[in-house]
Amino acid sequence: MADPTRRRALAAATRASRGAIRLAELPYLAQLDIRLDPKDPAADAVNRALGLDLPLEPNSAVHTSRSSALWLGPDEWLLLARPGTQQEWEARIREAAGGSHVSVTDVSAQRTTLLVSGPRARDLLAHGCSLDLHPRAFTPRHCAQTTLARTGITLISRDHPSQGFWLLVRSSYAPYLTHWLLDAATEYLVASGAPAG
Repeated sequence: MADPTRRRALAAATRASRGAIRLAELPYLAQLDIRLDPKDPAADAVNRALGLDLPLEPNSAVHTSRSSALWLGPDEWLLLARPGTQQEWEARIREAAGGSHVSVTDVSAQRTTLLVSGPRARDLLAHGCSLDLHPRAFTPRHCAQTTLARTGITLISRDHPSQGFWLLVRSSYAPYLTHWLLDAATEYLVASGAPAG
């Protein structure tokens, strides 16, 4: 759930960093967990319905202007799309799959999405994430289920480095993770504009 106070604090930190980092919340994204056999002929029909090919390489992501698909396992993906479109996407997937076995679960209410971008985004995340976030190791279109500040997240590197990262975090942990991000960002903030947290 979006919290106006959280969004204001993230915006204040962004302003205070003078371009070093950008922090924001992207609430209410449609999120669908998809389970299907990628070797089933229905997988091709689902790909056509989605307008993208579900990624088959571990920890990879595919982005289009309408949606993103994240590899979560050999037969599991997470589809992200604009808020309020989950029923539309679910109907498309089920229709494309026809009689084939497919599981589509709306998990939109489980998580919110935090954006971390800017020239110091990787440095900020490195304060609390054990993954190698160097651009050669965690390239655009990578994703990983990991921890940040001891909080389980799904970390997504967007198409271009300037787009930064999306952090999918359970809604109940979003206040804690926001406070952690604001605290970790302190070194990048100009003192007069630093939020109290």
